[in-house]
Amino acid sequence: MSLDTLPTVGGPSLAQERRLVTAIPGPRSQELLDRKAAAVASGVGHTVPIHAVAAGGGVVVDADGNSLIDLGSGIAVTSVGNAHPAVVKAVRDQVAAFTHTCFMVSPYDSYVAVAEALNRLTPGDHAKKSALFNSGAEAVENAVKIARKHTGRQAVVAFDHAYHGRTNLTMALTAKNMPYKSGFGPFAAEVYRAPLSYPFRDGLSGPEAAAKAISLIEKQVGAENLAAVIIEPIQGEGGFIVPADGFLNAIVDWCRDNGVVFIADEVQSGFARTGAMFASELFGIVPDLVTTAKGIAGGLPLAAVTGRAEIMDATHTGGLGGTYGGNPIACAAALASIDAFENEGLVERAREIGTLLKARLHDLQAKDPRVGDVRGHGAMIAAEFVDPATGAPDAALTAAVAKAAIAEGVIVLTCGTYGNVIRFLPPLSIGDELLNEGLDIVEAALARN
Repeated sequence: MSLDTLPTVGGPSLAQERRLVTAIPGPRSQELLDRKAAAVASGVGHTVPIHAVAAGGGVVVDADGNSLIDLGSGIAVTSVGNAHPAVVKAVRDQVAAFTHTCFMVSPYDSYVAVAEALNRLTPGDHAKKSALFNSGAEAVENAVKIARKHTGRQAVVAFDHAYHGRTNLTMALTAKNMPYKSGFGPFAAEVYRAPLSYPFRDGLSGPEAAAKAISLIEKQVGAENLAAVIIEPIQGEGGFIVPADGFLNAIVDWCRDNGVVFIADEVQSGFARTGAMFASELFGIVPDLVTTAKGIAGGLPLAAVTGRAEIMDATHTGGLGGTYGGNPIACAAALASIDAFENEGLVERAREIGTLLKARLHDLQAKDPRVGDVRGHGAMIAAEFVDPATGAPDAALTAAVAKAAIAEGVIVLTCGTYGNVIRFLPPLSIGDELLNEGLDIVEAALARN
């Protein structure tokens, strides 16, 4: 069968509706889950017990014919929508041309074009260069390598509640023990942790929280030993924590004054997700290096480090790369996705989604004191659930609400160091009607628990 005659499934042509024809999981999905249990390592878990067969717009359809509202986007990956027509076409065209040469062996145009786009789009008007990889964790590892080479120093500081990946170095950078780190050590050396600005829980202004972090860094690490500070401008797995105004600015200024590379991990917050192309823009900061992945390529595996040319060029030839880094199919998908972000109003759409989400969740917070905090920007919004008497995190309630919503056909994801946050990451292609219906289901699930 030629590429031109392959059947078209999924994409925005799917009926944009929540539809339950069986309990979840249905019999065909359960068959797959049984096969998964027998064939796939038990350490690979899943959130939603379905067998996905199609997706697009704001829905995921399973093998039993159930259509679920997607408020997760594959963890912020399918921001342009699943099976976006331009991405599908770009991928098909590239597959027909060639699937791989390895850029380090025989370079090709699309890798360079993606690098040029990233150099143009990431914050700051300084000269930049990029290198492409496969995953967010791989991008973070390489950003640290680059920073160490540039500075001649070894220490790296990450923050409380951080998530940076599952490789050995990125596990060391990640704060949360379960399920990411437990039993997998020893971890990479010369990684230190500083306190984050967490307005809901620390009561500090941004400058106050920054002063606390900087004091700890100076006393326990020493600027003269520090290669890089790495932080998610808005944390992802850690609970969508938005630092207080002035926190990031003060950390950036301190890094500049001390020759420390400031790395913004925009793996989850990048590419229009927050109502800006990159979350760093919301805080008026210009990172030295930016790591990206997830939303960059419409669902295909691609990641990047982009940064100041003099820092990126510190590494010797051959020091960066990888067999699949910047795969031509993923690059084709990325170029189509970037075009969609820039020319289909998706940054503006993220802001509209954020306005809707915040209005609904603030209304819910006013009615139910168990919703302790609502925070985020654009289509990256979270609700933190607490015991209203003490303010203590309520992970059990959070898990129950998520489970009940999924059973009613709404995909939601939990997060947070304490497991008490539901994060809302709908594809930017979702319609208001479907989004409101999904929130209705979440609200009803909370009321029942």
